[in-house]
Amino acid sequence: MEALDFFHKMLQAGVQPNEYTMVSALAACSNLVALDQGKWIHVYIRREKIRINDRLLASLIDMYAKCGEIEYASSVFYEHKVKRKVWPWNAMIGGLAMHGKPEEAINLFEQMKVEKVSPNKVTFIALLNACSHGYMVKEGKLYFELMTSDYGISPELEHYGCMVDLLSRSGLLMEAEDMILSMPMAPDVAIWGALLNACRIYKDMERGYRIGRIIKEIDPDHIGCNVLLGNIFSTSGRFSEARTLRDSSDRKKIPGCSSIELKGLFHQFLVGDRSHLQSREIYLFLDEMISKLKIAGYVPELAEVLLDIDDEEDKETALSVHSEKLAIAFGLMNTEPGTPIRIVKNLRVCADCHQATKFISKVYDRVIIVRDRTRYHHFKDGVCSCKDYW
Repeated sequence: MEALDFFHKMLQAGVQPNEYTMVSALAACSNLVALDQGKWIHVYIRREKIRINDRLLASLIDMYAKCGEIEYASSVFYEHKVKRKVWPWNAMIGGLAMHGKPEEAINLFEQMKVEKVSPNKVTFIALLNACSHGYMVKEGKLYFELMTSDYGISPELEHYGCMVDLLSRSGLLMEAEDMILSMPMAPDVAIWGALLNACRIYKDMERGYRIGRIIKEIDPDHIGCNVLLGNIFSTSGRFSEARTLRDSSDRKKIPGCSSIELKGLFHQFLVGDRSHLQSREIYLFLDEMISKLKIAGYVPELAEVLLDIDDEEDKETALSVHSEKLAIAFGLMNTEPGTPIRIVKNLRVCADCHQATKFISKVYDRVIIVRDRTRYHHFKDGVCSCKDYW
């Protein structure tokens, strides 16, 4: 927000921005998911005839993609016929990957080759991310090999991380672990964490315990590892160990936070938040909303709640006050019917909120766009663009 405020003060002072200024302003919009501000800057660029070089073009594409408007991003990309540098291509491929469009990302990479634009290491990170989100193991392996054989780009930690994520998500846990052990550099906690999360999903408890121990040796206080390992312990009935891990994690973990922009103002919600001026109305609306969802067939994912909460009703209450549900309820209350709702969350969306948002999109006939820590989810008519694979 400070960057955008300073940008507007600059304009008020009569200082003429150049393309480099606009790149920074658009980056601020991308981080905040400030679509209205980003659109205004785009209009300003056109009106003032500011030269759009490849860096500025990439920033425009990145802004629209990160603000949930992948179609706008695509229009801007194709509107500019000449793209000699790699940056706009990377921005577009990365945007398509983030929005769960792996086939389009791969097609664009192939088009890039036809245009004789040389890819770089960022291109392959975006491409491998696209394969990971699209369950495209064969294609991911191919591009990982081509990176070295055809382009002479040595895989770095991020590329290995993408491959481990791809293999882990696909249930190829042994192959993922073999890749980690064969890496020419030391794997970090994030790479081991991707495999640990897959152990939880695929209920590979033995491997999960072992990976958990490795992560704790690298970073004994790593919160994400403790939470995942706690879930694995709970699933296998080791409740006392799970509770010990969760107690230590609860003192340190980052709370879930979701934000929504409304008429140029940002509204933030924490889990169980009651600090908003409309809190009373939001919670009344939330109760009514959950009732409607249940009538439509929604069943809360109680497994997402700490298992030392015994009462089923208490578990449902804990789920109902997750930050994105509060933000969505606020959005539904304060916008006209049919208006798309855009939410940004600082953490990965949980299974229950994902399921609930699918029902909300159908019951309230709204498009709901959620950007979490790793990707975008477009909810419409009870279906998510990620196809429940995230």
